Amino acid sequence: MWYDDGDYVMVNGRHTGAKRPELQELPQMKERISFLYLEHAIINRMDSAITVTDDRGTVHVPSAALGVILLGPGTKITHRVVELIGDTGASILWVGERGVRYYAHGKPLTHSSRLLIAQANLVSNVRSRAAVARRMYTMRFPNEEVSLMSLQQLRGREGARVRAVYRNFSKTTGVPWHGREYNPDDFDSSSIVNKALSAAHACLYGVCHSVIVAIGCSPGLGFIHSGHERSFVYDIADLYKAEVTIPVAFEVASQYSDEDDIGRITRRAVRDAISDGKIFSRAAKDIRNLLMDEMEEDATWDVVELWDDKNGFLKSGVSYGDSDDELTGDGYGEIL
Repeated sequence: MWYDDGDYVMVNGRHTGAKRPELQELPQMKERISFLYLEHAIINRMDSAITVTDDRGTVHVPSAALGVILLGPGTKITHRVVELIGDTGASILWVGERGVRYYAHGKPLTHSSRLLIAQANLVSNVRSRAAVARRMYTMRFPNEEVSLMSLQQLRGREGARVRAVYRNFSKTTGVPWHGREYNPDDFDSSSIVNKALSAAHACLYGVCHSVIVAIGCSPGLGFIHSGHERSFVYDIADLYKAEVTIPVAFEVASQYSDEDDIGRITRRAVRDAISDGKIFSRAAKDIRNLLMDEMEEDATWDVVELWDDKNGFLKSGVSYGDSDDELTGDGYGEIL
């Protein structure tokens, strides 16, 4: 008989599998490989490793080394492996064919809500939201003075920058460029470079999404983008497209034809381009700098408190009610 005693899986009274790791024991996001895209495979678990089985055989993947797993069509995943992935802090994203559609994601790595609270506070105020949006635009023009520009002017400046980036890589690689075309319902209807851009951006969205949820932020509370469940994902991904996914897409388009599997080739190229893990570390740092001026070194902050409109925060795990003992003289008694 199988059962879980909290740390180990028990089979007929015997421990099997690996002990659940403590949060401090897990590799940080910057120490992990970028992402793993899977389709038409069965994902299972063996001890602390993920097993992936298809008609070619079975491979083992160390779960704690992953940042995000993208599950494409035809994948079957067991409850035990989802538990393992959750324990090791990796994110799971359920995506469509070639990874260009997003359906759902797993839980965050952190237990803290402090970044989420900061994000919600900033996005709920017009002035603070505009300030964060301005900082996001400013990050894309490191050598230019844009502090006096309005958001409307910055949007125009950003549009011109992106068009120049496309033209530059078109000239460098010799790939014709006639503008961005993307039909989410018909991937193959686009030109090679547009298909490569769609696949590359989808990978980057997955990576940024995993970082956002891993550090406890909301993917839907964007500052520049708004109204979509992944608005903040698009905000963050836009910071890196010009140096990550656009160069990869044009390089792929210059070397392959329509007869090749552009989606698969592009995913591998993006994976190789960010395999050093720096994009994880950079995205996490950029998000924290955008949302909070000063961050403590301890990123776990595994504390649950009770909010009170008069006393601020109170200790949780305590039964409060009327008694002769009062915490602060305002009627909050602590019953032990």
